[in-house]
Amino acid sequence: MVDHRRQWPITDDLAALRENIQRYALRAGLTGSRLDDLVIAANEAAINVLEHGGGAGTLAISCDDGVLAVDVADHVGVLRPGAVPDERPTGRGDRGFGLWLMGELCDAVTIDRVPGQSTIRLSMQVDDGAADEGAAPIGRSARPV
Repeated sequence: MVDHRRQWPITDDLAALRENIQRYALRAGLTGSRLDDLVIAANEAAINVLEHGGGAGTLAISCDDGVLAVDVADHVGVLRPGAVPDERPTGRGDRGFGLWLMGELCDAVTIDRVPGQSTIRLSMQVDDGAADEGAAPIGRSARPV
């Protein structure tokens, strides 16, 4: 089985990271507003690593069985499972919307924590048949014509 997982370090060059996410997600078949939602959510998760996760981490993206997953890991490990709020934050503070926003934009958001690392997974279901013409979809077999 071919491993279609890609991984990049999280740095201050968020534009390059967003471009990598967009390119991979497009090839996997994610398009339109769902593609925009994933890029925004992943960008927010990467910003959280830079601001709250010790400034170092990685972003990995993969597609398996029609589910596109973005894993954003930091090297501090302060996020805990269940930290994604169900309700919109009150807005009384200047922070606190990121995790909620990720939960609103993605089909599923989960957090795993081990000592020294938190990983947030952003998942999106990919619509069948939306992949770019001429390229076999990532994570799925090419269909005969």
